[in-house]
Amino acid sequence: MHTLVIVRSLKMGGMERVACNLADAFAEAGHDSHMLVYRKRDQGLAPEHPDVRVHVFPLRWWIRATIVGFFLELLARLVMNPLIPRSYFVWTGWLGGQLLRLWLWRFEKRHGRLDRIVFRGVGTFELVWSYRDVRARFVLENNLPIKKDAWRYRLCAKCLYPGKHLVAVSQGVAETVRQAQAKWSFQPASLQVIVNPCPVGRIRELMLEETPDLPDEPYIVNVARLVPQKDHELLLRAYAQAQPELPLVIVGDGPLRQSLEDLATNLGIADRVHFAGHRNNPYPWMHHARLFVLSSRVEGMGIVLTEALACGTPVISVDCPGGIREVLKGELESAIAPHDIPGLADKLKTALNGPKPAISDKWLHDFLPGRVVDRFLE
Repeated sequence: MHTLVIVRSLKMGGMERVACNLADAFAEAGHDSHMLVYRKRDQGLAPEHPDVRVHVFPLRWWIRATIVGFFLELLARLVMNPLIPRSYFVWTGWLGGQLLRLWLWRFEKRHGRLDRIVFRGVGTFELVWSYRDVRARFVLENNLPIKKDAWRYRLCAKCLYPGKHLVAVSQGVAETVRQAQAKWSFQPASLQVIVNPCPVGRIRELMLEETPDLPDEPYIVNVARLVPQKDHELLLRAYAQAQPELPLVIVGDGPLRQSLEDLATNLGIADRVHFAGHRNNPYPWMHHARLFVLSSRVEGMGIVLTEALACGTPVISVDCPGGIREVLKGELESAIAPHDIPGLADKLKTALNGPKPAISDKWLHDFLPGRVVDRFLE
């Protein structure tokens, strides 16, 4: 089959990494796999399978080149966006959808008719919101903000979701879509749950790469961007309260790094917390850890939990909204901590008590790329 995965850019990020994983999975399953991005810059990631072909469609440039789009963008930036925050895409996305349809027509003349088109993330399909096609699946990576009832959310929802085949990455995300349907009055063509793929085999190759600055002793690890959603403040405070013997390693970077380093100093744990920064290959850090811990305020699915398990590392996570229970179910429910400092501190103590437990491959069965590909193509 002919498949196309569309993502806004290939900058370093969880959604972008999952988009590459899906394109690789289509190729691995023997399908003709293509990927489309809207920007040439920020290409920190790329599909690894040699048969995946990456195409660039500089969408904003083409919108501006239509002249009408140039004035629409000017109006949106200077007038509409200040009046209705985060509504920029509403005014340019209709034209973006028509331009994408034209690009796809030219693409299919050259490469053949597509059987499945997968848009990864709202940030990807909001720029082309007028595009609808029975072959297209629009993937929601995060919960919808259903607690907000401003009329601008209704306006955005009316553009983004009606008549489209929506895919949620977890039951938690799907539930917010159902609630939003009633609250914001829209009706999608369909809604199904398809989890993010976890390329277990490739991860197990990458986790064996030599990494000279790995700690010599056992440690606790967290891998995430240093942004408010990941709530590293909760992690640091729980770690300070639990006072484990093992050091804490935080792999990732972001705007909160300095404030988190200051917090570690104020809590008196700076000598036991190591900020390792961004790593292109975080899997050796996961593999050599004694425990992986997730402290996010919200997680669409928590693919990083499956990645840690693929590395053979036990995990714990706070019970946050979204999809961590898509991963931590059955035997793994005991790895869920209450979403507060004492609860996470107690779970840290419990998880570190005794030898490192064995990891079962059956916990990863639902996330194998081949199964995810079948779900998208069925």
